[in-house]
Amino acid sequence: VQLVESGGGLVQAGGSLRLSCAVSGLTFGNSAIAWFRQAPGKEREGIACIVSGNDDTVYSDSVKGRFTISRDNAKNTAYLQMNSLGPEDTAVYYCNAVRILTRREYWGQGTLVTVSS
Repeated sequence: VQLVESGGGLVQAGGSLRLSCAVSGLTFGNSAIAWFRQAPGKEREGIACIVSGNDDTVYSDSVKGRFTISRDNAKNTAYLQMNSLGPEDTAVYYCNAVRILTRREYWGQGTLVTVSS
């Protein structure tokens, strides 16, 4: 199983980025997908999740209303659209997949997002 994040980079405050998570080796449609982030000196926090089937989503308070998680099962890819970015959003962003039947989870290597003020 491999998860590969992309789309990170440097953006000015108020800007937008879209992260992608390409998943292979896993039945994507039977997996829940989540995005986590870890800022320097802080613990990793879960910020968005999308379940399989009905595509229900859940967001942390820190990103609700600004970030949108989505998935394209035909492309085995999940996305995180990030708008109205601020310096507090600077972090390494990780994609996480959980196989529904076994609850086994998998992680990507992370992609760095830096927001300048």
